[in-house]
Amino acid sequence: MNRTVRVAAVGDVHMDSDVIGRFRPMLEELGTYADILLLAGDLTRHGSVEEARCVATEFGGLPVPVIAVLGNHDYHSGCEKEIVDLLIGAGITVLDGTSTTIDVDGIRVGVAGIAGFGGGFAGRCISEFGEPETKAFAAHGREQAGRLTDAFDELDCDIRISLTHYAPVQDTIVGEPLEIYPFLGSYLLGVAIDHAAAHLAVHGHAHAGSPNGTTPGGVPVRNVAYPLLRKAYGVFEVRST
Repeated sequence: MNRTVRVAAVGDVHMDSDVIGRFRPMLEELGTYADILLLAGDLTRHGSVEEARCVATEFGGLPVPVIAVLGNHDYHSGCEKEIVDLLIGAGITVLDGTSTTIDVDGIRVGVAGIAGFGGGFAGRCISEFGEPETKAFAAHGREQAGRLTDAFDELDCDIRISLTHYAPVQDTIVGEPLEIYPFLGSYLLGVAIDHAAAHLAVHGHAHAGSPNGTTPGGVPVRNVAYPLLRKAYGVFEVRST
């Protein structure tokens, strides 16, 4: 039995009315190339309801299941609840510290997802010390990673995939200015992914980063930000163990 699943993924599409139609021609053929599509956050430009309608138009009604998380742009205008409702109405599953399982030819594929947050990476990370604002920043990153762990713990499946907006490893942000590394991701997300023994992790956010990385535990990590991919989506084959 073929135990391989084809996972398409893209993030940072920053939809608005002027972007409608950019991705759709390739998406219409998605069923030929992939079994599932993951959207790794920053689906909108400024987090408006109007932009979310553009996301629903572009990515709704596709021939494969579509699963998304929000990114920092999607929270900007305080309309995240309306955005989620619009995406769900278009048939898109939205994860926020939650998980979902789909069946691909008898293979149970579980996706655990959350936006994630910054905080930095091992040896160069923020700690919950000092001013209340600093402690709040660090605590939010820890809380997001903890919720990703909880989402993985809910899964009973053959293949486990992590979907975040922020990066779980430093490898895939190399190319970005060093000064913004702490705002691009957190090693705590990588700890959660390794704890779950995931088969694949995908994220966006790092437009000028690098495509490939690995967690300390050996999980492959892929940066699928559209400005880096420069195509409608990347496809990754994942084999169950």
